[in-house]
Amino acid sequence: MSDAIKGNILTPAGWIHGEITFNQRIAAISGASADPALNEAAYILPGFIDLHVHGGGGKDVMEGGDAVRTIAAIHAKHGTTSMLATTMTAPPEDIDIALKGIGAAAAERRKGEARVLGAHLEGPFINSGKLGAQPPYARSAKLADVRKLEELAPLRVITVAPEIAGHQELVKELSDAGMRVQIGHTLGTYEDGVAALAQGARSFTHLFNAMPGLHHREPGMVGAALAHGTYAELIPDLLHVHPGAIRTALRCIPNIYCVTDSTSATGMPDGEYMLGRHKVMKCMGGVRLPDGTLAGSTLTMDQALRNLVGLGLDLADASARVSTYAADYLGLSERGRLAPGAFADFVVLDRDLNLKAVYIEGELL
Repeated sequence: MSDAIKGNILTPAGWIHGEITFNQRIAAISGASADPALNEAAYILPGFIDLHVHGGGGKDVMEGGDAVRTIAAIHAKHGTTSMLATTMTAPPEDIDIALKGIGAAAAERRKGEARVLGAHLEGPFINSGKLGAQPPYARSAKLADVRKLEELAPLRVITVAPEIAGHQELVKELSDAGMRVQIGHTLGTYEDGVAALAQGARSFTHLFNAMPGLHHREPGMVGAALAHGTYAELIPDLLHVHPGAIRTALRCIPNIYCVTDSTSATGMPDGEYMLGRHKVMKCMGGVRLPDGTLAGSTLTMDQALRNLVGLGLDLADASARVSTYAADYLGLSERGRLAPGAFADFVVLDRDLNLKAVYIEGELL
């Protein structure tokens, strides 16, 4: 027996005022094209997809074990229906522990959890001179190193600093192997970025953060992204990136998708938490190292959507940036959109964009 819900449904063809019928997947969408501003029905949007999640609910991905499951459940309550659990730069044994936990969660989604699609390996193949909040365990890599890690969990996204010796070749090898390579935690030049894109890199890790900024005579990695990028992550918590810079990126890079870069402090009171091997402090809405460096966020994807709308994006555009573009980037045609045959991953929001319900593969949380 199928379930059904009614409202203003955002489909790939536009808004429909009608009904979705579904089980694990969407069976049908019926109704007529409509302007949602002309009625008071709830909004039904594709479930949020977050490709950069370090923690939540007091748990950190690097703990391994069932920590990822707690994190997936916390973010599901905020509308995230699919996610990538994200590692920190760390000693090899720590990364192995984290990936084993990610692999187990990716193999089986339990009731109440967001679908863990695999891992985002944010470290350790980054530049030690641009760690940001990453612990000091950066190192270079060869394809064989990554292949060994891939035995522990699906590696969907890998952040690489392309200026490190041998990493331009690594970008090509990883891209040819079907992995999504992102440029991040880098001191690379504009030219390094353009070369990495030519080798197959597809995106930029938390654009603007932990990379050289734009200067009119030295465009830097931000310049490479703005001039040549098709995809890029962006953290719209309004702390990591100024609204003016967000608007600049939205005008330049067609498929900007938003991530939380959330930490174990997400959903928790102010206090001290762990981010990999770092102790971080949550206070005044942010998460920082003792020296004041931003160390991830406490952002959730429902708040990311509201922040984008607050910046002036219409709801359909904002929805694409917290769902569809991330799915497209990973090549997931059955997620990130409301269409017959797609997974029944969607969120129901009231007129103030507060969550009323979350469905993950047809399950009502």
